[in-house]
Amino acid sequence: MNPNRFEVWAPAAAQVEVEIDGVCHRMERAGGGWWRAEIPGVRHGTDYAFRLDGGKPLPDPRTRWQPHGIFGPSRVYDHDHFTWGDQDWRGRDLRGAVIYELHIATFTPEGTFAAAAHKLDHLTELGVDFVEVMPVPPVPGRYNWGYDGVDLYAVHEEYGGPDGFKFFVDACHRAGIGVILDVVYNHLGPSGNFLAEFGPYFHESASSFWGQAVNLDGPGSDEVRRYFIDNARQWLRDYHVDGLRLDAVHALWDKRAVHFLEELAAEVDALAASLGRPLTLIAESDLNDPRMITPRDAGGLGMAAQWNDDVHHALHAAVSGERHGYYCDFGSMAVLAKVLTSAFLHDGTYSTFRRRHHGRPVDRAKIPAYRFVCCIQNHDQIGNRAEGDRLPAEQLWVAAGLLLTSPFTPMLFMGEEWGATTPFLFFTDHVEPHLREGEADRRRREFVGFGYDDWAERAPDPGEESTFLRSKLDWDEPRAEPHRALLTWYRDLIALRRTHPELTDPRLDRVRVDYDEEARCLVMHRGSLRVAANFAQTPATVRLAGSTGSDLHVGPHAPAGPYGFGGSPASSGLDVHAGPHAAAGAYGDEGLPASPGLDVHAGPHALAGAYGHGGSPASTGPESHGADASPDLDHSGAPASAKPVDSTGLKAEHGPSGPGGPAGAANGPGGAGNHFAGRLLLASHDAVTLTGNELWLPPLSLAIVRV
Repeated sequence: MNPNRFEVWAPAAAQVEVEIDGVCHRMERAGGGWWRAEIPGVRHGTDYAFRLDGGKPLPDPRTRWQPHGIFGPSRVYDHDHFTWGDQDWRGRDLRGAVIYELHIATFTPEGTFAAAAHKLDHLTELGVDFVEVMPVPPVPGRYNWGYDGVDLYAVHEEYGGPDGFKFFVDACHRAGIGVILDVVYNHLGPSGNFLAEFGPYFHESASSFWGQAVNLDGPGSDEVRRYFIDNARQWLRDYHVDGLRLDAVHALWDKRAVHFLEELAAEVDALAASLGRPLTLIAESDLNDPRMITPRDAGGLGMAAQWNDDVHHALHAAVSGERHGYYCDFGSMAVLAKVLTSAFLHDGTYSTFRRRHHGRPVDRAKIPAYRFVCCIQNHDQIGNRAEGDRLPAEQLWVAAGLLLTSPFTPMLFMGEEWGATTPFLFFTDHVEPHLREGEADRRRREFVGFGYDDWAERAPDPGEESTFLRSKLDWDEPRAEPHRALLTWYRDLIALRRTHPELTDPRLDRVRVDYDEEARCLVMHRGSLRVAANFAQTPATVRLAGSTGSDLHVGPHAPAGPYGFGGSPASSGLDVHAGPHAAAGAYGDEGLPASPGLDVHAGPHALAGAYGHGGSPASTGPESHGADASPDLDHSGAPASAKPVDSTGLKAEHGPSGPGGPAGAANGPGGAGNHFAGRLLLASHDAVTLTGNELWLPPLSLAIVRV
């Protein structure tokens, strides 16, 4: 990089100058609307600005350093100035990975890259493979989610600037963690955005709720596309970032034959080959269109993965009971079964929230499930609630159990792993009065129709500093119960996922789900493992079938589709009884014989403590058994539910991962040294009991069993 060279694209300007130390230097035309100049004596750290046709000084559209904020001059930044220590880093493939989303300003009390780097031990012990960092370009004021960013090549100075971000990435790599950066290419923030003064960066008519769409297909769009593609290449090459999460790609307005995303994917593939490490593009898309993640040579756009909201909605609605807004089509066991096996609920079906049909089916035999990044919480799903409230811990035990044993790429949101009680609110620090005063009403209008009719009364003012400060994580929580127990559960689930290949197998056509709508129970088949979940407020007994080839037996009122959704009679997967006495058929339908597959009963006992959570001693389930009653008792005849994993396959109250955790918990970075023995590999509650093929589940509980 030559710090003496300055260049800028300003196709409509008659004269362009670069101002350094109060002196304006004329630039020369270089063709294609570009202007260039070489100024001797300039070095790393020199401030400068551009003037167009004698106008006011403006920051460089490609500024790499904005230490004075979005309205100040740019500063020369030489990427070679930073010394890297990650020479041994060879990248990380998305397959089999777990992602952890975080916001730099609220992840730690200090809110800096350096402070976040000091928390990496927590993440390695948790076992995550990537951190996904919310946007880092400069924003108005001191703090912001990042989606109001401008100066897209620079890094927000409050976080630590460009060197601070490099320090963080370097530390992540040395800790064995990849970095995905969230980037916003569909709009720019409303404050400090000077791109339009330089050229036709924005669409003449298209826009979204967040602002004017960028010009990807109109006159001058070749250079506009280059601006964003070069930006992506900068993060991946100069900052050693391993992947990009592309914000709201459904808001990209592009009617050209080669879509911007396809062109970007080709450029990133070429860069990956040059750098010799994998580079990952993840699209946030609500289109439910598998072409997004279909390879380019097969006619797709070539994204490595995409966020999948349908899995989030199905899990959230199932554990929370919420049905407002876009949750209106979700919450049933049938819907949860469909998304766990087919990725999308709306794959051409009618969407009540959208009031139209939506989506396209996923080819379960061709598209691997790791291409879908799924979560039970993320910045949007928490922060776009009026009070920024998170799922309570008692709901996370089950939801996390299903997410982390699913075939998808799981993503956690910071603090979720210990059931953080701090909210994640929407916050801004606009310096322009009209933006500061209007932000609360703009947010209210954005969510009309989402079921938040009392938004104005419940949502705090985004511009109040207290709104931002309340969103910071409380790092004292994971050291105390019940948070410590939940953290152990997350560590164990990730370690189990790492040590059992069935759980990272991405082949959707090998996933089967049995469910009982009335009893609100579900069993997911992952190779030789069964993940049984009870979403009801009453206990249930689940009979696990030994066969892996059966479909779900649901009776004559089954919906149509795969895993028993195809309209044909289901076989011996699951049979339902309404209570401790034999009922007449599945779902209580009269005349249906009991099936030998999976049997669900309402049980008489309340839940006991899980990992030390629940407050009561481990129970033996709905009835006591003698020493010879079950092969899942140890040689002493003690109830299996009171014994640790390494002796009987059941959980103990304490284990090597720390107080409150089970035996066989994480032992070193990423759960190395884990030992999951017996048939009952993990259970969210000590009261879970496996007797032969009968699994007793307390309310809102989950267990993972080897058959």
